[in-house]
Amino acid sequence: MSEVKRLQYQPITGLLPRPASGEADKHIDLPAPDMSGGLPLMGALWQRRSTRSFTEEALSTRQLGDLLWAADGVSREGGGRTAPSPHGLNEIDIYVALPQGLYRYDTAHHRLILKRAIDVRNPTGYQDFVGLAPLDLIFVANYSRMTGLVPQQREVFAAVSAGAIAQNVYLYCASAGLGTVARGWLNHRALAEAMSLNEDEVPLLAQTVGFPVDAVKPQ
Repeated sequence: MSEVKRLQYQPITGLLPRPASGEADKHIDLPAPDMSGGLPLMGALWQRRSTRSFTEEALSTRQLGDLLWAADGVSREGGGRTAPSPHGLNEIDIYVALPQGLYRYDTAHHRLILKRAIDVRNPTGYQDFVGLAPLDLIFVANYSRMTGLVPQQREVFAAVSAGAIAQNVYLYCASAGLGTVARGWLNHRALAEAMSLNEDEVPLLAQTVGFPVDAVKPQ
């Protein structure tokens, strides 16, 4: 019988938030998503993989907008999203940890809204690359939107929604030549405190995005 692998949660130097680097705008308007680019679906599935080594090069505003729309953007009239959500509750909020600040993705207006002008990339996980990659996504379950469900259903449904969003991010990154890895190894309480979340908001999953160090860029 194989031995069960247990994750250790010892404190790590530098896990605390850092001061923001650069000016943090109160909101960042994102370009409309480009619906014509990228690989066909089967090609993106073929290229999908996890990356754990990133450069520090920032994504362009265009890439960031396309990434977030692919993750869980509004795709049709009535507010339907690119990712499924049980009962259409849309209980997952996407936060973007950038060097200049922590932002929440406003899906209705396709923009970023500043939450805190600090760099919270470090607290999004225990791996050494999380504080170096240009951005980390944090999927936060807002349980106040799920009051009609029993607690067990809330946890399962929120986890399923976060997983669907994470897969959308994987497919976009595979299609756009970016690297990504979804990470569940995090200190949920410390991260929630760093993000100034309330008791109904729980970070479930983090996902690092950036350029892989071994990426071959077109000339």
